[in-house]
Amino acid sequence: MAAPRFGETRMIGAIGFLFPWLLLALLALPILWIILRVVPPAPIRRVFPGVTLLLGLKDEEQTSDRTPWWLLLLRIIALAALIIGLAGPVLNPRSDEIGRGPVLIVMDASWASAPDWSARMALLNRVLDDAVRADRTAAFLSLSAPEQVTFQAATELQSTLAGLAPKAWGPSINNETLATLLPEQSFDTIWVSDELNREMRSDMTALFSEKGALRVFAPERETIALAPARFEGGVTLLEARRSFAGPTRSVQVDVHGSDPSGAARILTRADITFEEGAKIAVQDMSLPAELRARITHFAISGVRSAGAITLSDDSLRRREVALIAGREDREGLELLSPLHYLRQALQPNAELLEGNLVDILPASPDVMILADVATLAPAEEAELTEWVEAGGLLVRFAGSRLAASDVSRASEDTLMPVRLRAGGRTVGGAMSWGTPKELAPFSEDSPFFGLAISADVNVSSQVMAQPDPTLAARVIAELSDGTPLVTRKFLGEGQVVLFHVTANAEWSSLPLSGLFVNMLDRLAISSLAGTPQEGDLDGTTWKPLRVMDGFGRILEADTLTGVAGEELLSAPLGPDLQPGLYESAARKIARNVIAADTDLAEAVWPTGTEVQPLQTHEETPLGGILLSIALALLMLDIVASLAMSGRLRGAIAGIGTVLLFGLTPADAQQDSFALAASSELVLGHIITRDTAIDNTAKAGLRGLSQTLFYRTSIEPSDPIGVDLETDELAFFPLLYWPITQSQPTPSANAYAKLNEYLRSGGMILFDTRDADIARFGAASPNGRKLQTLAAPLDIPPLEPLPQDHVLTRTFYLLQDFPGRHTARDLWVEAAPKDAERIEGMPFRNLNDGVSPVVIGGNDWAAAWAIDRRGNTVFPIGRGFAGERQRELAYRFGVNLVMHVLTGNYKSDQVHVPALLDRLGQ
Repeated sequence: MAAPRFGETRMIGAIGFLFPWLLLALLALPILWIILRVVPPAPIRRVFPGVTLLLGLKDEEQTSDRTPWWLLLLRIIALAALIIGLAGPVLNPRSDEIGRGPVLIVMDASWASAPDWSARMALLNRVLDDAVRADRTAAFLSLSAPEQVTFQAATELQSTLAGLAPKAWGPSINNETLATLLPEQSFDTIWVSDELNREMRSDMTALFSEKGALRVFAPERETIALAPARFEGGVTLLEARRSFAGPTRSVQVDVHGSDPSGAARILTRADITFEEGAKIAVQDMSLPAELRARITHFAISGVRSAGAITLSDDSLRRREVALIAGREDREGLELLSPLHYLRQALQPNAELLEGNLVDILPASPDVMILADVATLAPAEEAELTEWVEAGGLLVRFAGSRLAASDVSRASEDTLMPVRLRAGGRTVGGAMSWGTPKELAPFSEDSPFFGLAISADVNVSSQVMAQPDPTLAARVIAELSDGTPLVTRKFLGEGQVVLFHVTANAEWSSLPLSGLFVNMLDRLAISSLAGTPQEGDLDGTTWKPLRVMDGFGRILEADTLTGVAGEELLSAPLGPDLQPGLYESAARKIARNVIAADTDLAEAVWPTGTEVQPLQTHEETPLGGILLSIALALLMLDIVASLAMSGRLRGAIAGIGTVLLFGLTPADAQQDSFALAASSELVLGHIITRDTAIDNTAKAGLRGLSQTLFYRTSIEPSDPIGVDLETDELAFFPLLYWPITQSQPTPSANAYAKLNEYLRSGGMILFDTRDADIARFGAASPNGRKLQTLAAPLDIPPLEPLPQDHVLTRTFYLLQDFPGRHTARDLWVEAAPKDAERIEGMPFRNLNDGVSPVVIGGNDWAAAWAIDRRGNTVFPIGRGFAGERQRELAYRFGVNLVMHVLTGNYKSDQVHVPALLDRLGQ
């Protein structure tokens, strides 16, 4: 076996050794045992009469004629611990490095890699650290965004790791393309896999193995994802999938959307349970149409991945379509009804509203269809125009009434896309065609472009458009002789569309064809149930509204280009077609990471491939521990030897034992706490033993610390939870104490520490968190608990915060101090009775020191709270007003910390001119 390099380990089970050759010294221990057992030799017996003079005397020092076996065993164990400790033992040593030449790091870097991305980055850092020590060149290849491989110094590659992120799609590169990206030279490969099965794995494994040694790192977990939600049988179906059939497991799905005020919220939740051995789990949810219309996406709780999110589109929303006919008086002739074919086309996928125009308009439908409605009352026309300009879609069909009327003759009517000629055009009339006309192919700028036209569709009558300069731009469908069939114009944010034929089969066979349904769909009148078929989107262009990154974050897509309809549903996801929400005209379609036919399966690697777990146990050096044990055993040997020789008596033995074993882990913990709390300025919160409240308090102080870092010269470290019974309080300028009914009452020793803390300049912010239901005092359970907790404290007289208190201006000028609640009650140390306003100053010289306590109930920690990614944790208020309330809460926190650190600094006379200017006085 070759000698290991410095820093390289040799494994014995789960333990590795930096210097394994030192273990050979263990072979000498049995020989040493034998030698020590025979030395010293047994004494020789001689008869000496004079020894009788020594009888009765007692020697203070005794020497054993033979070393006791237990003391000898103790020494052997100490020597063994010393030898093993010097050999450099390491528990769970790293073994990432292979070979000595260039190393290529390959990553799938797909959405399935996102949940444990930090572990992957840690692995990459370890590999590159080893490459730096071994002076190896390295290169990086992402199979989800492949580029030409170029080896470079490992230190240069390390500087690019911060910019790596998983993609929202999976690898789509084939083996032939990959071969062109790899250099001709040999190299070793470390493949960090997402452990999803793909056809290309076997070929790529062979390709990398040809270049050199290959090692694969894969996570030991299942991949879980969410399929697109669908609406069937009156319920919304949610389907979760996982990569391998495992035990029974439940996941929680959050339904995200907007509340009636437009603020983003979690609207509801549902649990999906995988049965044992099942890879697919389905859960139905009964959601009203109004709620489905506000859903933006579904997300598996606690899984940070684009695959765990499915975006919602129009497939879950049934559009409201109003049908209004000029006449419905032909009883028994259902097929001649102006609305019959419209009902048949729209009923399966839209909510139909029928009635009078004045009754339907207040309901604000998505689409309004007027079938042979000619003249509108002035009030109706004004309301309908306002509705269209606000974004409504008005679709009009011609008929005998419209043909006989004067609507849009002399001048273009507001609610008509073109001017009309009198009389219309009919087979056998003055302007007879001779035979019915067929439709011409749709132009590229038409919303109907790409739809197949059946030869059975023909037109026998129509209303004619008056030639105008704008006519050509408004025609979106025409007959084979160039006569306009469908025209459109934009009005404000909405559209007006006119079919120049009837909505029934009197003037054309169009309502009898499937083309009629497709044309209505292209106009976004109906929403097809489920995902459209591949050919339905031909000829359209879809603009991305929002897209997802690999972590599942939903981002705006303003800078991305449109996607052709032919590719939207069938093309593989990638940089040019990212998972997200796409819009064309007034219709939205979501392209999610997981499609209806996506199958998640565990990766299958070729036989002989070395696959190691991605997340290994932490590497733990054991040398220091073993050397400490050896030292302790040798000290114990000294004590035992002194005791056997009679040189150790009484209290000396006790002192030695205390010195040997007196250091406890608790001392080390206290040292660690003191170091963490004193290295930088730290905010602390009192531990209440309520996990949810303590987590909220820590997240709140994290948010306040971040605000202080960005807005002031204060740079706090992460907040720390404080145990009143065991922790030192003097390290913290401010302690946040949330009040709960169940928290234990501190001991007398803890109260002594609290009083000393308050007397020495510390501040405690008491927060009862109940200002939404009670004012300060004993009117609530938390208020009564606060009175009990505060009774033994040395708290000075209190008063409601006066308007000229220094706390209102230490950094920001404030008069309100909201948190999650907005009560105005805030109590501080009362001002001296003789405090008076000095002439020329806008405030009294109050509080020469710092108020030791501040008491309120606005739940400030919830308003301040952020998670590790910087996102707010709890909703505050509604919309902009809520964010303004959160901003004031942050400002109060800043003022509070500045007050603790600067005292009455802002009460000095030197600040009066600036404050007067800010106050407008």
